[in-house]
Amino acid sequence: PRAFRLKNRIFACEQLNNPNMLDLKTIHSVLGEFEDRGISRDTMMEAIESAMATAYKKEYGKRGQVVRAKLDMNSGGVSFEQVKTIVDDTMVRFPDEEEIAEEEQAPIRTYFPHEGEEVVAEGELPRYDAEKHMLLEDAKRIKRDAELGGEIVFPLEPQDDFGRIAAQTAKQVVIQKIREAEKLSILDEFGHKKGEVVSGIVQRVERGAIFIDLGRATGIIPYEEQIPGERYRPGERIQAFLYNVDEGFRGVYLR
Repeated sequence: PRAFRLKNRIFACEQLNNPNMLDLKTIHSVLGEFEDRGISRDTMMEAIESAMATAYKKEYGKRGQVVRAKLDMNSGGVSFEQVKTIVDDTMVRFPDEEEIAEEEQAPIRTYFPHEGEEVVAEGELPRYDAEKHMLLEDAKRIKRDAELGGEIVFPLEPQDDFGRIAAQTAKQVVIQKIREAEKLSILDEFGHKKGEVVSGIVQRVERGAIFIDLGRATGIIPYEEQIPGERYRPGERIQAFLYNVDEGFRGVYLR
């Protein structure tokens, strides 16, 4: 199907206009194809924006930052913002002098996303982090109607070299979603055929196992489950009993 051929297409940056813009024609085409497969535009947009926010934070962010990405489907531009949650001392704990001293003495390390993020034990409050928290009294100076649990949002500076990263990130998300959609489609097609006889073409014989082309999936007949004395050649059409449908790391396997 045309939707699954999209994994061979490349998301290009509109270099002539703006290095932070993506090829809207390609993205609209991809989103339309996924809608035909039952995956909504909102789901795809959320996945792409989340991946872009992670990529931006990895390249330019700080430890603890909460970064949100916004993809403008009218212009193709990508913008980023830092989000801080409004809190008070009933929602967070503040580090004591000993903790601060330990941090100041710790060696400086290269930061990787999610590395060293705080693990909060049950019943404990998360530690106050100025990168992702803002006290209510400070928030009210910025936003008069600020409330606990709300958000204060700050725009982040655009990065001239992020266009290439954004395009590659979007491509990776689409490929991942294509694989997920393929897997679900195969499970839907063959799941109800379990216990039935299916027809396919022998692809190859490898280490005694027979690999069968069933159209959108590959079936495997292990050596011990073959009829003794039978020989099979590539290209030969055979019928086999579908014993099981296995969902593995690399996809769906039929036995």
